[in-house]
Amino acid sequence: MTTRKTEPPRSGEAEALRLDDNDPGHRHLFHVPPADGGRYPDAAYLAGNSLGLQPTATRAELLADLDAWRRLGVEGHLEGERPWLPYHELLTAPAARLVGARPTETVVMNSLTVDLHLLMVSFYRPAGERRRIVIEDTAFPSDSYAVRSQARFHGLDPDTTVVRLRPRPGEENLRTEDITGFLAAEGHTVALVLLGGVNYLTGELMDIPAITAAGRAAGAAVGWDLAHAAGNVPLALHDWDVDFAAWCSYKYLNSGPGALAGVFVHERHHGDPALPRFEGWWSTAADTRFEMTPVSRPPATVEAWQISNPPIFAMGPVRTSLELFDSVGMPALRERSLRLTGYLERLLDEVTVDRPLKVITPRDPSRRGCQLSVRIAAGSANELTKRLRHEHGVIADAREPDIVRFAPVPLYSTYHDCWRVADALAATVEAAV
Repeated sequence: MTTRKTEPPRSGEAEALRLDDNDPGHRHLFHVPPADGGRYPDAAYLAGNSLGLQPTATRAELLADLDAWRRLGVEGHLEGERPWLPYHELLTAPAARLVGARPTETVVMNSLTVDLHLLMVSFYRPAGERRRIVIEDTAFPSDSYAVRSQARFHGLDPDTTVVRLRPRPGEENLRTEDITGFLAAEGHTVALVLLGGVNYLTGELMDIPAITAAGRAAGAAVGWDLAHAAGNVPLALHDWDVDFAAWCSYKYLNSGPGALAGVFVHERHHGDPALPRFEGWWSTAADTRFEMTPVSRPPATVEAWQISNPPIFAMGPVRTSLELFDSVGMPALRERSLRLTGYLERLLDEVTVDRPLKVITPRDPSRRGCQLSVRIAAGSANELTKRLRHEHGVIADAREPDIVRFAPVPLYSTYHDCWRVADALAATVEAAV
């Protein structure tokens, strides 16, 4: 890649600034990193699909929890503004609202892949010819590793047990009818469907209710990795009859690197004694926990899937972020996301028309969240993102060898950020002769 000799046009900047005046979002509630290059003081941060920005309220709230430990010591379990023993319950209702679930179906605990393994203990039960696990071919590697290791744990060959669904030749994204068609034809061999709600690579939003219905009709358990969906698109897990789901909270939920994950288990599975689970101290009912009996008495809620007492200082940033989502609301965020992502798409159309760049995310707004993925035909994705950052102050992320992902997050991204992306690409990627 070489820099163009002529300066890219800047005629659209005034329009971007006008749009920001009319549709400002909530950028003031976040810390935006300083630019590492270019002519603007702040970065154009389009990497919230990898790590969300820090809310301005997080530091003070976290310090308040630390101060409770300083002042109260062990008594902080039951005393103080936010006692630790029931602390996780502060996250339950807002997390449930975020994913369209009931509070008894939702809990925040552990990290994402740990939670997926704990859920597969319950919901991946291969027997007879029904033993296959269906994922998408471009599943996040951690999910791929997890399901393959689950197959090995059950004494099965992961190469034949794990089915990786691919798009049609020449296409970038899976079609819903191809997924449901496979389940109609091969569902009798499928024990588990585990797909990403929004594909991490392409940004495609799966038709969660249609695929869930097809999987359950085929007799399979259906779970969803919502790492790129929670806080990005509206969800209705209970009404969609999903069996289980898990999501991290460090991307669109802005809770910090490696932040705790959320879990959903549909209430029809609660209290089922035939459903195996791993257990620990937090698996037993809260009102009997300190009786210290040797046999667990799990509640008929998703909290039966808990194992260990929660890490309070890791829960604080999640609580702070969920309160922010409650105050703004997913419907409003989705509406702004559609406007912002549509604007970036129009700008990218102008830039990519004569450059070796291609947007591979579905063009239908109902089939995507706020991420637009761009495939580059020359050079490396890492090289391009480094130049965007150091020469233009634009932060995106690379997925080698050839995908650059831009996520205009509706909470804090601006139209001017989107314009800066297009302007930087025009200046950095040489147009075809």
